Amino acid sequence: MGEKRIGFAISDSKGSIALGLKVYERRTLQADIEEIKKVVDEYGVEEIVIGIPKDMKGKIGKNGKKVEEFAEEVKKRLAKKVVLWDERFTTNEAHRIMDLKGISQRKRKRFMDIMAAQIILQGYLDARKAK
Repeated sequence: MGEKRIGFAISDSKGSIALGLKVYERRTLQADIEEIKKVVDEYGVEEIVIGIPKDMKGKIGKNGKKVEEFAEEVKKRLAKKVVLWDERFTTNEAHRIMDLKGISQRKRKRFMDIMAAQIILQGYLDARKAK
């Protein structure tokens, strides 16, 4: 979850593969949560995974605190399980994948948030499967 945009990804029905869905341009807290609710309702989402920024030592900074507050609002308003998932290196991984696919720097911006959301969700799904 960025300050300007939210990338959405969903999993397949078995919870094994993350699929990029869309990017939402953030407006207000109320509008942001309404958009999340639309996705939750449309796709029958049971858990919401939100990427949280951490520093290299795993500490949560100022931006991470904002994400925690946002996640708490989502949980309270939608009455769904909300999981915070470490989003370190997701942008780097997204760039690496786009390099492999030959996507130019100019075209990457519109895909970056979807790709990052997909990477975050896939990490969560893989970790859950490993338990």
